[in-house]
Amino acid sequence: MLRCSLCIHDERTGKIDIVDGKPLCRECQDFLAHPPNKGKIRKELDDLMNEVDRAILGFSGGKDSSVALYLAKEKYQVDVEAVMIDNGFIAKEAIENARRVAEYLNVPLTILRYDYSDIFRTALLKAQSPCRACSKRTMEKLRKYALKKGIRYILTGHEIPFGHHPYRHLKGGILQIRLLTLMNEEERFRILRKLPFKFPELHGYTTNCLIIGAALERYYERRGYSFETRRIAALVRYGLMDRKRALEKVKKPEIPVEMKLMVYEKLGIKEEMIK
Repeated sequence: MLRCSLCIHDERTGKIDIVDGKPLCRECQDFLAHPPNKGKIRKELDDLMNEVDRAILGFSGGKDSSVALYLAKEKYQVDVEAVMIDNGFIAKEAIENARRVAEYLNVPLTILRYDYSDIFRTALLKAQSPCRACSKRTMEKLRKYALKKGIRYILTGHEIPFGHHPYRHLKGGILQIRLLTLMNEEERFRILRKLPFKFPELHGYTTNCLIIGAALERYYERRGYSFETRRIAALVRYGLMDRKRALEKVKKPEIPVEMKLMVYEKLGIKEEMIK
């Protein structure tokens, strides 16, 4: 099976061509044809953040949003409010991390609770990824909250830029800024070690979500690969994650039976419904 020589896509997860004697996926071909100017993107992020006075930060209680909150408060000195959207399946350890980190940084924390069971139930029954639908709904709730508060900026803990920019425009004049744009794992962990963050014992590529482990297992059983492959491949492509580590991240997760049963029971899913 051909595997991209630059990222981690293989023939199951992306279209692979032989280019100059090397296998390359279409996404890496586009990347090489239109390489991002990383220095320019980082400068644009700094210049933009130096103009931000007030903002809300989408705070999941995970490692990346914790680093983003630190940067907003300590590096850019933004008047920031951490806003957690608790979708009903945020791990209690993540909520505890959110409270500890927010208190440590002296940042107000708001927790808005909603029920995303419809998204998660559909994803598990159909062996699909819940992440895009979850993220889309969460960003819309953050956007409406920002509008209500009269705030123009939403900060998030993402590493991959929007094309060649660290931001995108949302409806209502809101700007979403990916505060960790082009920050690699080593840089993020260096900051994380300064914070009272405790790594939870969750499964899958997550430090906050109870759903993702069970969803990854279902997806892997149906298709033979992880739905996280594309996102993690992008991290490798941008030089933000080691290729060997990335391949480990997309292996089939081992989910404890009790954790899986807890998720299924909470969603009203019986074993015979997913066979």
